[in-house]
Amino acid sequence: MKKIGFIFAGQGAQYSGMGKDIAEKYPSAMEVYNKANELVEFDIKELCFNGSIEDLNKTENTQPAILTTTLAILKAIEEEGIKAEGAAGLSLGEYSALVYGNSIKLEDAIPLVKKRGRFMQEEVPVGVGGMVAVLKLDEATVNEVVKEASKAGVVEIANFNCPGQIVISGEKQALELATEIIKGRGGRALPLPVSAPFHSSMLKGAGDKLLSELSNIQVNTPDLAVYKNLTGTTYEKNEDVRDVLRKQLMSSVRWEETINNMIKDGFNVFVEIGPGKALTSFVKKINREVATFNVDNLESLSKTLEGLKEI
Repeated sequence: MKKIGFIFAGQGAQYSGMGKDIAEKYPSAMEVYNKANELVEFDIKELCFNGSIEDLNKTENTQPAILTTTLAILKAIEEEGIKAEGAAGLSLGEYSALVYGNSIKLEDAIPLVKKRGRFMQEEVPVGVGGMVAVLKLDEATVNEVVKEASKAGVVEIANFNCPGQIVISGEKQALELATEIIKGRGGRALPLPVSAPFHSSMLKGAGDKLLSELSNIQVNTPDLAVYKNLTGTTYEKNEDVRDVLRKQLMSSVRWEETINNMIKDGFNVFVEIGPGKALTSFVKKINREVATFNVDNLESLSKTLEGLKEI
């Protein structure tokens, strides 16, 4: 028996043209883009469909653009009758999961993540911090690397993505030292194309500003199983969702744990919604037994619909 979980893309998956062919076929998807334009008072539809990668890569633009695209694609999937019993999203993607779980309204989520992007961008000046993906080293070794490199400045684990891929975040000098240590331990270090040290304590101020914005909108406990990055477990009844989202900004994303917990809870089909298919590749590395699909255009939507019929 299949139990479907939706997983939602985070920052870094953006590309020019995302969502365009689905929005042109599904009016409910196009409606999300039109609504987003009104909510953020700039042409987010034009940015997603035809924007330059330079504009799309600005964090303040990236976050509402990815959220809008993801929620538009979600409308098309729902129109096709596909539903999930649970959801999770990587970093920014957690907001899509919360919208799907009726915790935050779409109308509130899109302007909120635009501000989230701005707060993250403003908190640490460009050039001061960054992020590095660490490949081929286990968690214990990466912890040792972080401890050793901390003498050069702030450096922390930002993402536990999947076996063999952990992301570290922090100050440039500390990341440079960590990179040398990683190579010395037989690992690979890949600097990520981001402008700030996401998911580190350096973003505490941004988390506080985000909490202030969250206090102005209605936030409910999700009405289905939504798994949070902070612990890899579901939001509990009466949990303070706002404070979880504040902490999420400056804490490690426990993605591997999230997927393992979903599998333990019976989820055996994962549908990645939004641009790119990074999360699908992480799930495959975490557990090869589960079925995975991704939807980011008409072609992949068609393949997913066919594939789900066969399960």
